Amino acid sequence: MSRWQEVCTIDDLQPDSGICALIEGQQVALFYMPKEAAVYALNNYDPFGGANVLSRGLIGDIKGQPVVSSPLYKQHFNLETGVCLEDETVTIPAYPVRIENGSVQVRITHA
Repeated sequence: MSRWQEVCTIDDLQPDSGICALIEGQQVALFYMPKEAAVYALNNYDPFGGANVLSRGLIGDIKGQPVVSSPLYKQHFNLETGVCLEDETVTIPAYPVRIENGSVQVRITHA
């Protein structure tokens, strides 16, 4: 079961950076790339470093893939899929995001 959760406004996001939000008990890292008019949402937990820090990572792209680099051990995670570029067996949850009338909404799916 899942539903869209209003998290913040687009103006609350930091351009070309990340913020962390607590959504349905999950720490979610939100990344805003204004040049691409894109907002991405990943679980904030870095499985390599064992800490909730991904919202503090640097964002960019590698070979056209939007990524965040973990601030701990520098692994890169695809912002669309959550797959680690250095070790594709490791994936973190990626969540659907939409903008409705300036409101950022995220959908968390529960089993």
